[in-house]
Amino acid sequence: MTPSIPAPGSISKLHSFRAFVARVWALAAPYFKSEDKWKARGLLLAIVLLNLGTVYMAVQFNDWYRVFYDALQNKDQPVFWQQLGRFTYLAFGAIIIAVYKFYLTQVLEMRWRAWMTRDYLGRWLSNRAFYKMELARYATTGHDKGQSAANASPDNPDQRIQEDLNLFTHYTVTLSMGLLNAVVTLVSFVGILWGLSGSFSFVLAGNSYSIPGYMVWAAVVYCAVGSVITHYIGRPQIKLNFMQQRYEANFRHHMVRVREYGESIALDHGESVERTQLNGRFSTLLANYLDLIRAQKRLLWFTAFFGQAATIFPFFVAAPRFFSGAIQLGQLIQISSAFGKVQDSLSWFIDNYSSPPGIPGFAGWIATTDRLTSFEDSMTAQTKNNAALLTTVSPVLESHDLNVSLPTGAVLLASTSLHAGAGDHVLLKGPSGSGKSTLFRAFAGIWPFASGSIALPDEAMFIPQRPYFPNGPLKDALAYPEPAARYSDEALRLALEEVFLPQLANRLDEEDAWSQKLSGGEQQRLAIARVLLKKPRWIFADEATSALDEAAERMLYEKLLAHVQSVNGGIVSIAHRSTVAAFHNKRWEFEKQPDGSPALYRLNEGPAQEAR
Repeated sequence: MTPSIPAPGSISKLHSFRAFVARVWALAAPYFKSEDKWKARGLLLAIVLLNLGTVYMAVQFNDWYRVFYDALQNKDQPVFWQQLGRFTYLAFGAIIIAVYKFYLTQVLEMRWRAWMTRDYLGRWLSNRAFYKMELARYATTGHDKGQSAANASPDNPDQRIQEDLNLFTHYTVTLSMGLLNAVVTLVSFVGILWGLSGSFSFVLAGNSYSIPGYMVWAAVVYCAVGSVITHYIGRPQIKLNFMQQRYEANFRHHMVRVREYGESIALDHGESVERTQLNGRFSTLLANYLDLIRAQKRLLWFTAFFGQAATIFPFFVAAPRFFSGAIQLGQLIQISSAFGKVQDSLSWFIDNYSSPPGIPGFAGWIATTDRLTSFEDSMTAQTKNNAALLTTVSPVLESHDLNVSLPTGAVLLASTSLHAGAGDHVLLKGPSGSGKSTLFRAFAGIWPFASGSIALPDEAMFIPQRPYFPNGPLKDALAYPEPAARYSDEALRLALEEVFLPQLANRLDEEDAWSQKLSGGEQQRLAIARVLLKKPRWIFADEATSALDEAAERMLYEKLLAHVQSVNGGIVSIAHRSTVAAFHNKRWEFEKQPDGSPALYRLNEGPAQEAR
């Protein structure tokens, strides 16, 4: 006999289901193996026991229905009052179980979310993964642009850490406990329903047949057909939920950017452009949400019919036995209750397939899991060290066989060797967009598209084109990333006065959004004050004085040069102004290479005064 071979479609669906379970396990298991594992496992065990208690109370209530309604039918007053007393303590027990099940479930979700958030934040902020992941989003080649949204580089990490982790823990606990409850309820009530439903006898082709526990089989067939139909009607919601979360995050992120760059937008009279772009993002969001609503409506048509039919079905089937006197009213109610419990357990998949945003449902759970899985994979890849670039600490700045590429794959510099020692003041020149800042990133060891070796002087400090100042007290912005408490108020005030910001010297404890509060020139002075406060041996300045007038630029460069000379260090500057060359004694200049060359540019060395 030739064994049957499963259809390819069924194998694919089984593989997809196993892959999804593996993804959920990979996301969920670490918390229950962490340093918080005993509290986590204890809470989980308590919630499981309370769910079992909920099912036990449901069985007790099912038996109470039979006795109570039989007492009503028989006008048995003593039993009636006895059952009211029994209902009192059953209800009290059910209330206690429900309250503590809710409370402990919320505690577990909160602790789980807190642990996962700390874990994700730690890994996202380690080894500059947050920076590399943003670069990876824009490293898409023509071949990669055709990839699906689910496989694209992760977007909006803030949304994934803040919202998706919350949804994942909530969905996972709620749905897993719901499944446990459904399974235990099914096991508990299927025997009751089997015994109550009796046998269904019929004649077919002259032969008599009897189906024992026929209502159990009716419930199984009814719910199995309903589950299959539900999946085929509702599965488009998985992708729609995935995209809805992305569009919501994109819309929110754009509004944050408008708030951050409010002054620039106002000066450029860019309100209409921003309104158009925000309306466009919101329209995309609404269009996807409308598609999601339509998909939910299609599924609701079926589930509503399914639920309404299930309400009347047990009465329809058991009515002949009741009217014939074979069962009493209490048994009829008990049959209806037991059938409802069995049907609810078997239709758990149907009831939980689709749900409004924030309410646990399979479609949302799968979408959230997919988003977190892609984020997890990207974060894991980016937290690994860039093995192609060897960085060491040295008294001098050196590179050997340095290759620097762009995210697109184009080679910016090839086989480049550089040297700068103590006392060198190097000016890095080149056309705008040639890659000067990218070379600085390679020096700092944060550029993932570089190979070769770089020796970076210890006690080096970089001044980026757009310095970052955290919101909060001015002293924290000045001392960042070190705690302000490491420096005395006098040292902080002196640093501000050295960069000609005496008006800020008495505002150290004032809290504000300094990146928006200060002008471009004031921000550059504050960044230089940070350098003078920390006194590094080497300084890497990327257009650090571009927003200053020439007089202020000259005075600040004189202070920077005096400092590095006093500590036997050096400085490397990127600047376009010709006046900056006077503060340097060495030049590295980007020279464009002909088409077909190994790299786009090469670096020429020479005296600073020869810089063009």
